[in-house]
Amino acid sequence: MTNEKKLVRPQEGRKLAGVCQGIANYLGIDVTVVRLLLVLAIIFCGSGILAYIIAWIVMPDEPKQLPQ
Repeated sequence: MTNEKKLVRPQEGRKLAGVCQGIANYLGIDVTVVRLLLVLAIIFCGSGILAYIIAWIVMPDEPKQLPQ
């Protein structure tokens, strides 16, 4: 069994679409840091909204876990 990382939008911990949570899980950092960077990108660059929407479209959802 390999432990390869996959960039997915998780089902748990979402606030809007799960993009920030998925990026944080992939990079192994706190989701608050990613959300703060997104807000700063929106305020100062204006490109943060476009990047978020593109990531929302491109990133797949995490597969649903079957109940055990």
